[in-house]
Amino acid sequence: MNSVLAYFFAQSDSRPSYLLSTASVALAIVLVTGCGGSATSPSTGSNLSGSTTVTILSTSTANDHLSKFILGVINGITLTNKEGNSVNLLAAPLSAEFIHVNATAEPLSTVSVPQGVYTSATASIGSASFTCVTLDPSTGGLVTNQMAYGQLLPSQVSVNLPVPITISGTAMGLSLDLLVSQSASFDPSCEGTNSAYSITPTLNLTPMNFTAQPTNSGNGKLTGMLGMIGSVDASRNGFVVNAIATYFDETPASGPSWQVTTSESTVYQGITGSSKLTAGMPVDMDAAIQPDGSLLAARIAVYDTNTTNLTVSSGPLLYENEYEPMLINFGAEGQGLLSGLNAFDYDFNGAVFQTSEQLTNVQSLPFTANFTASAMVPGQNVLLTTHALTVSGDFPYPPAATLTLRSQTINGSVNVIGSEGGFTTYTVTLAPYDLFPQLAVQGGQATLLTNPNTVVVYADSNTQLLNKGSIAVGSVLRFNGLVFNDNGTLRMDCAQINDGVAE
Repeated sequence: MNSVLAYFFAQSDSRPSYLLSTASVALAIVLVTGCGGSATSPSTGSNLSGSTTVTILSTSTANDHLSKFILGVINGITLTNKEGNSVNLLAAPLSAEFIHVNATAEPLSTVSVPQGVYTSATASIGSASFTCVTLDPSTGGLVTNQMAYGQLLPSQVSVNLPVPITISGTAMGLSLDLLVSQSASFDPSCEGTNSAYSITPTLNLTPMNFTAQPTNSGNGKLTGMLGMIGSVDASRNGFVVNAIATYFDETPASGPSWQVTTSESTVYQGITGSSKLTAGMPVDMDAAIQPDGSLLAARIAVYDTNTTNLTVSSGPLLYENEYEPMLINFGAEGQGLLSGLNAFDYDFNGAVFQTSEQLTNVQSLPFTANFTASAMVPGQNVLLTTHALTVSGDFPYPPAATLTLRSQTINGSVNVIGSEGGFTTYTVTLAPYDLFPQLAVQGGQATLLTNPNTVVVYADSNTQLLNKGSIAVGSVLRFNGLVFNDNGTLRMDCAQINDGVAE
């Protein structure tokens, strides 16, 4: 194709509190190719035959600059073996958002793959977009800039195999890791409308093995998976969960679905048991991947049991009004009537405040870990539900029914290592573009944080250490966990530590 058909669109909000703008979108037809390597041993794969059940999981490696990165339509991912035979790793086209799985993972698809040694991969990807949040330097108001391509050219996407992949055994996994810094180029100020940018999705595809008792996303344990129940099969103690939809140009795309079963050891939060699960109910789950690609739930949390006119919005809190109970929530993921809006105002007077019980050591922390109307701060990852039917963009704002603090990943540099109350502590400095320091200085909002550039991270024996090297002063790492505002100091109850990303 010798030319690219382009069109442009923009959205704006006249409210003085913030500006919402969407940058240009380019259209093209795409078939994306990637690169790979060669087998490391001539005998590798010589005795392979039959097929293996392969589950593909989405994950990302990102710093804190972007709040959303969507591959709007992944038409297929093709894996090619050393003999030149290929197989599609997706059962059907789907959409996926990658920032919310930074350092974590979610299943995309499960397929049967012929055993063998595979040395290259290709992908066919349609629309893609990324969004960053910042403050307008001239007005101080919020700006959410979405930069998007309607389609991607073959040269704009790569799928890399760091090592050849041997498909063998009964079941295994493949990790599809979006390298966000290599995938998005933009003005550091997050200006999208008048500045050059590019979207070049760069993905690593690597093998992973599941264990019978998984402990982290690297061996089959998945945490904080958010979805809505599509159907329930009470006779089999199972149900189908549809991943919360992602949006491109305010249009929902089909995400992955997960077949989930429960056992006697499944922990329920917000409901008394599996008999209370109904279609349309939002769930927050921890689960272990099974050999057939299904999920065995370890924890099922329901934060709002009322499915009538339900809208779910999950993402960072952007603003809390000093003078009235109004907040702005950014919906990196959402489903329901109001969920197509990237950022919107809600009335939180009367909302139920909750904290995810994914981490069981919250009460053991050497500080009071609360999430309340007076303790929430912009930058925290929040799941919001509402049953409002309409939006106005002004008072009266749609009322939030529930607000739940959920785990998030931060990227930063360690500058102090210590201990407190049985926890190892890491004082982490955030980049200036991180949402905590950026959003702490907004007008019309009380000064809530003493030092918004710093988070004190608390790690104990349950914290999963997935970083490759030792942790020292100066180390750049990603920390995943619950972030609390402790009387003006940000503190994280840490679930997992990964290698960091250059800031």
